[in-house]
Amino acid sequence: MTAVDVPLRKNRPAPVAPQQFRKGGRRRFGADVAALAIALLVAFPMFWMVLSALKPKTALDAGDAAPFTLEPSFDSFLRVLSVNNFGRYFLNSVIVALVVVIVSTVLAFLASVALTRYQFKMRTKLLIVVLVSQMVPVEALTIPLFFLLRNAGEAVPLVGLNQLGSLVLVHVGFSIPFAIWMLRGFVAAVPVEIEEAARIDGASGFRFVRSILFPLVAPGVVACSVFSFISTWNDFLFAKTFIISAQENQTLPMALLTFFKPDQNDWGAIMAGSVIMTIPVLIFFIAVQRKLVSGLAGAVKG
Repeated sequence: MTAVDVPLRKNRPAPVAPQQFRKGGRRRFGADVAALAIALLVAFPMFWMVLSALKPKTALDAGDAAPFTLEPSFDSFLRVLSVNNFGRYFLNSVIVALVVVIVSTVLAFLASVALTRYQFKMRTKLLIVVLVSQMVPVEALTIPLFFLLRNAGEAVPLVGLNQLGSLVLVHVGFSIPFAIWMLRGFVAAVPVEIEEAARIDGASGFRFVRSILFPLVAPGVVACSVFSFISTWNDFLFAKTFIISAQENQTLPMALLTFFKPDQNDWGAIMAGSVIMTIPVLIFFIAVQRKLVSGLAGAVKG
């Protein structure tokens, strides 16, 4: 008696009921509407900032709150660009932000490697100290940092008051703990087998960190650099506190103080200056947005 081959039925997904399909469609539509509403809410201040910068001064002085302007004017931008040493302020902000990003990301990456890949005493306590340092308000540390930098400037003038080094030192100190906690998840997510295979192939520890580990955690490094750049670029508190009399070392946020006057503020120039300050942040964000998205996703998984 011969066996008869019975064709196997392919596993097909169960058909979706019309009610479930409509329910899922309503959920997706609701999520899209909520996301659009949040996006508009977040983008509205930026839209109003650009609109106010393009409005004529007469319209702003008259309190015109119309959400459009038929006669855009660039006079506010010209008043901002005509401020004395505006180019120097812009260059100082760029220098401070770039140095903070490079130094903080490199040190945080090396520290995260040490805290994740190596076993040593008090490692857990050190991680707790890094976490607790993020809980202290910045405002509570401003006055102690002022006296600390004033005393440090006597020994090392480059990091004293009225020096750009003071801003770099303070922002690096505040950026490193956050970057360590963020990069620690990326470094821990790299399998140990990769490091063992690299060592079998003859790669040293430094070679593994430089050629293998760093490219794998590059999205996390980019994400940390974005946060460091934004916090440093928009800093006003430390720039106002530590740069007292040296006009040539002031940063871009300090240039906006020129348009805050006791009798009447020049809101057109203030908004135009804010737009100019936003442009480098947007350029930096657009340049690294793909790496940033993947970096944030990796941080959530880690």
